[in-house]
Amino acid sequence: MLQGMDTKQIKISDYQYNLPDERIAKFPLAQRDHSKLLVYNKGEISEAHFFDLPSFLPQCSLMVYNNTRVIQARMHFRKETGALIEVFLMEPANPVDYERMFQAKSHCSWFCMIGNLKKWKGGALKCNFEISGQTFTLIAERREDGEQPFGKGTNYWVDFSWDNEQINFADILEAVGELPIPPYLNRKTEENDKISYQTIYSKIKGSVAAPTAGLHFTNEVLQAIKQRDIVEEEVTLHVGAGTFKPVKSESINGHEMHTEYIVVHRHTLENLLRFHCVAIAVGTTSVRTLESLYYMGVKLASNPEATEEMLHVTQWEPYEAERNGMFVNGISAEQAIYNVLDWLNRNGLEALHSSTQIIIAPGYQYKIVKILITNFHQPQSTLLLLVSAFVHGEWRKIYDYALAHNFRFLSYGDSSLLIP
Repeated sequence: MLQGMDTKQIKISDYQYNLPDERIAKFPLAQRDHSKLLVYNKGEISEAHFFDLPSFLPQCSLMVYNNTRVIQARMHFRKETGALIEVFLMEPANPVDYERMFQAKSHCSWFCMIGNLKKWKGGALKCNFEISGQTFTLIAERREDGEQPFGKGTNYWVDFSWDNEQINFADILEAVGELPIPPYLNRKTEENDKISYQTIYSKIKGSVAAPTAGLHFTNEVLQAIKQRDIVEEEVTLHVGAGTFKPVKSESINGHEMHTEYIVVHRHTLENLLRFHCVAIAVGTTSVRTLESLYYMGVKLASNPEATEEMLHVTQWEPYEAERNGMFVNGISAEQAIYNVLDWLNRNGLEALHSSTQIIIAPGYQYKIVKILITNFHQPQSTLLLLVSAFVHGEWRKIYDYALAHNFRFLSYGDSSLLIP
């Protein structure tokens, strides 16, 4: 942590900037890689197009993507009274594993945000849908015993059931669900969003928001990256709706980060070690995954028998650990990643499944990520704090340039390559 800086006391008002509505990209460009690219390289700013990205990247380096896939998490039910109830899937409740959840037959449960909750006092909601010309019924029932997930705020436990055991929940979401585009777009989801709001390398279903830095990549760009002998690895972090949650407290100490679930495979850890734990991260979600791995490895140094649940990284853990002198003797990134790999080996596992609430803000010292590709983020957001920490406080210089040079902002906007 930087000397003399108390990250918790950062005033979010210091991260305000004027973002006119017309600068928010409401729709993507027709060609993903024709978006503009702001290049910040050791304090110097220039601009190019995203298809130029490979030429700015160091040869023989390691690049890490987030391969999560956005699910059609928004569902609408109409009561017999005519009231429209929105049920927004947030996190699996039963089964808790994402893969098993999407294969569930006949019933499953989710923690959900509920729109127009006051109109749903109780009872079952029903929705008819068609698959292959046959009509089926989906039933949603909210638990009324007050059962709530610990620390998950306003999310409610909702049980879903349907009348055909041959249909899994993934099939139902395809038929009933709607892709949840960001609220600041102020428009309804359109058919094209089903393609444009997914990265071309998305694989693992589970996010309710896209890892938007990856939306610019095309097969041509990926091929050009390979030609520079850049090794590509994938992690999975399922993005929650909390990514859009504004910081409402005066200081960031009053802001609670949402929990996000991550999966990292053995070969990714091996490649991190091969590259001495120096990585290019595509997007803030890849950043949070990679940096969280470090703190998981630190935990394993003192508790080698920790469970996946115990490896969860809490919001302020990096700052409190350094303040309490946990790292006085120094645990390198390579040692931390080796600890995680060794833990997988001892437990006979091919992948780590855990979670993180890490908040990265000025005062944080990056352990693994050395180059970042990311979009332009909302004022007073935790994502802007992350960027500021990465560029050693020079975020305003970058954003002033982007605003003055007609860059498009937020999820469907332009991109930046940050090399501090």
